[in-house]
Amino acid sequence: MCGIFGFVGHLSADLASACVDSLAHRGPDGRGLWRTPEVTLGHRRLAILDPSPRGEQPMSFLDGRYRITLNGEIYNFLELREELRDRYSFQSESDTEVLLAAFARWGPAGLDRLNGMWAFAVWDDDEKRLFLARDRFGKKPLFHVRVADGFAFASEMKALFPLLDQVRPNVSLVRDTARLMQYESTRECVIEGIERLPAGHYAWFGDGRLETRRWWCTLDHLPRVPGRFEEQGEQLRGLLLDACRLRMRSDVPLGTALSGGLDSSAVASGMSHAARRAGTERVHRRCQHAFVASFPGTSLDEVPYARAVAEYLGIELTVVEVDPRTALDRLDDFLYRFEDLYLTSPIPFMLTYEAIKARGISVTLDGHGADELFGGYRFDFLRALGDAGWNLVQARQVLDAYYDSQPADSVQYARLPGKLPFLARWHARRLARRLLGGAEQARDRDHPAWRSLDELTRVLYVSAHETVLPTLLRNYDRYSMASGVEIRMPFLDHRIAAFAFALPWDSKLRRGYSKAVVREAVAPMLPPLIAYRKTKIGFNSPTVDWIKGPLRQFMLDTLAARSFRSCPLIDPEETAREIMGVITDPQATFQRGERAWTLLAPYLWEQSVVRRAREARLQSLPA
Repeated sequence: MCGIFGFVGHLSADLASACVDSLAHRGPDGRGLWRTPEVTLGHRRLAILDPSPRGEQPMSFLDGRYRITLNGEIYNFLELREELRDRYSFQSESDTEVLLAAFARWGPAGLDRLNGMWAFAVWDDDEKRLFLARDRFGKKPLFHVRVADGFAFASEMKALFPLLDQVRPNVSLVRDTARLMQYESTRECVIEGIERLPAGHYAWFGDGRLETRRWWCTLDHLPRVPGRFEEQGEQLRGLLLDACRLRMRSDVPLGTALSGGLDSSAVASGMSHAARRAGTERVHRRCQHAFVASFPGTSLDEVPYARAVAEYLGIELTVVEVDPRTALDRLDDFLYRFEDLYLTSPIPFMLTYEAIKARGISVTLDGHGADELFGGYRFDFLRALGDAGWNLVQARQVLDAYYDSQPADSVQYARLPGKLPFLARWHARRLARRLLGGAEQARDRDHPAWRSLDELTRVLYVSAHETVLPTLLRNYDRYSMASGVEIRMPFLDHRIAAFAFALPWDSKLRRGYSKAVVREAVAPMLPPLIAYRKTKIGFNSPTVDWIKGPLRQFMLDTLAARSFRSCPLIDPEETAREIMGVITDPQATFQRGERAWTLLAPYLWEQSVVRRAREARLQSLPA
């Protein structure tokens, strides 16, 4: 896991160094820069596989024809290495060299053979063109920009700032809070002129032209799944254990972020199972250390659940107590490293992965992705009523899952009286939407396999490919890489994702349980308290508690600042009204806290990212 940068065209050594070193937090273990008059490739290294100098990048192959800079990991590199050994003599134990050999042999067609997460660039010195590629679901970022002197790419936008004449906000995007969870899956970015290569795409750049092609669509890879629910659970268990096994390949210590929820607990259990059967899998002997973020005194504290899992599995648990007061003076830097917009503060996430790094862990296996694949979000549950129709038994099970997932002390939702009247009203509204011509907005809606998906699975497909999951993958890349920690996600093994979208809706919501097939798969490996826990908290900032308490003075000072009142990216009056509402309302909800932060975020982002980038550019100009 690393930070990458490149430029096609002539770039000075000083400017190239400035761009590469802006990514130092992503790669604290090494630095590489390769330059010719026509191309520059740069690399900041987080050494995970083959930490020796043989694994350094940019790396060359075939007498220098190809040179690669890679951010990511190819988990099945050992199997690919065996397949390629008859043609190539490998000089390192790294996955990077295997990836470059695979590209030399198969070209872009080799991407289908990879199990991993990546954003990489290969320079072909014979053909004088650049190849860029991004993994199936966009776990690893890749930005690019055209400037007067050439074409540049990087892992983060900040590495491209020194090349821009001006760093200007994309105002229409930044001001539109409705698009906060939608833009990450597009080419559009919050900085004018910068674009991202979409997930599941590759591109060639040569002769001044960028040609982009989509190489992955999940709907092209849906498998046949067993008809019996119990067999589906068995198959998922096998896939998850194998995904954990592959993702535990590391030459440095491993850990896991454990909340005590179903998904992170399933991954911790899978790691424990794989560790007992590691053999010659290149698994580091230190691979079972769990970390849980603690928010004492708030409804978001899940330490008791995490402790129950750790004790059941017999693994070490470190509790990371998150106090925002310890990081307020670093919020500006946190936001700069995050460099995008989101509806909650980055403080708890960055402090957690910072604590993980401080304990000597550079790789974690976490439970991200299961909610979007298998139906873990309460706001999606009611869409399954369209699949249940007027089957009152099935509809009752959907509504039970919806109601029972609400925390007992929550004030976010009111329990609706009478499920049958509610069901009638819901179907009436659904029929009205159809009569008024509500159309599917999914980008893959014209794919032949789309018609075979039920209503809940369509909602989850969009969530996983276009809205929620791309945003969360972006977030966790920034949260963890700010401290040089790599997150691997077993649930986002492409085999599991394809399996999820081949399943019917009632394998996901069943007998009043969300993610039912996941529970069926992992119940034999977890305490029943965890496997059949219905309430969901999730890893979030306790925004309301913090705005009322430790962040109160910070918020009041912000509202009083002249720069806040003159910021063109926000409505100062509306933002101030929402923040003061959270501070003064004893019944302020979690949603109101999120809204307050969402409205404030563009101002904080302008101060931490845009202003800082402009000041850095002014300082770099000759006197």
